[in-house]
Amino acid sequence: MDEAVNPTLPLPRVERQSPAGHLAQRCAATGSDSTVTLYEVPFLAQVELRVDPGEERCAARTAGEFLGCALPEPGRWTGHGRPHALWCGPGWYLVVDDSATGRGLAAGLAAAVGGEYGAQCASVVDVSAQRTVLELRGPRAREVLAHGCDLDLHPRRFGPGNYTHTLLAKATVGLQQLDNGPTYRLLVRASYADYLVNWLLDAMCEHVMEH
Repeated sequence: MDEAVNPTLPLPRVERQSPAGHLAQRCAATGSDSTVTLYEVPFLAQVELRVDPGEERCAARTAGEFLGCALPEPGRWTGHGRPHALWCGPGWYLVVDDSATGRGLAAGLAAAVGGEYGAQCASVVDVSAQRTVLELRGPRAREVLAHGCDLDLHPRRFGPGNYTHTLLAKATVGLQQLDNGPTYRLLVRASYADYLVNWLLDAMCEHVMEH
């Protein structure tokens, strides 16, 4: 039998590739801990939770018990351990976890929320493949973002615990501030990851070279 169509032959091993993995070396070479660094945080479990606006309070309690953190208020994120929840809109949350699979997280959350209030009141969907996460950190991180973002990122207006959707270099991103380093996480569509990483690296250059 022709080996090309022999069903008993082992399939070649395919390595999982992240949307910005091919730029990891350039990220490492460009950044400086004393100014600003950029890294991809790939393959995080991401689950979208949507609840009926009339059931938000009830869903928040059961989801909070499962997640170990309350669902966030508008413009905020909660859960400094794992997992954590980001507010995306009325009745709309994104749950992110780096210690679980998207499928497992979605199943657990769906059971917690739908088990008591019924599937008709809540929707839980694994959206892990939609986005990747970029982490920008360092004393100059805020200045780098300011090159392409109109959002007021002054510490009095946007700080740790804040999360919002905004445009960065014409790409829609979720912007999350983790700490006062400052450290930011950018949730970007996988198809825009290459473009945005290259833009960020170019914007970082002047700040790294100034040091």
